[in-house]
Amino acid sequence: METFFDAIRHNKIEPVTTILKLNPELLNKKDQRGSTPILLASYLGHKEITQFLLTLQPNLDLKDASGNTALMGVAFKGNVEIAKLLIEAGASIDVTNSQNATALIFASIFGHKEIIELLVKHGADTAIKDTSGNSAAPLAKKHGIDL
Repeated sequence: METFFDAIRHNKIEPVTTILKLNPELLNKKDQRGSTPILLASYLGHKEITQFLLTLQPNLDLKDASGNTALMGVAFKGNVEIAKLLIEAGASIDVTNSQNATALIFASIFGHKEIIELLVKHGADTAIKDTSGNSAAPLAKKHGIDL
């Protein structure tokens, strides 16, 4: 299993496709850090692997050890292209992590305007507050972004 996750980490599409064809049950398995293949590939910005994994219809709302989903990870990192792929594939927009943060809250914290706009366009709830009482609008405002 570690060979599979190492191939994802190193952006090596061929071993990923080969291993998954032989072991399709790995599609939603978690590595030692609690990341699923789609969570890891999308977080690292590996578009080709992400696209391949999406064709296999993984569970997009599985969470890592911190309670984050793949969409939360790309909102944190700021990868708009992969965020679009995840949303188009059916990732839930308003899932919360252990701190009650959403993908929109992460995008707002880091001022990722295009992801904020994308999430809002797809119905993200701007009123959700994390455990510190922060909602997306005031966080985005710190970066000059109005929701």
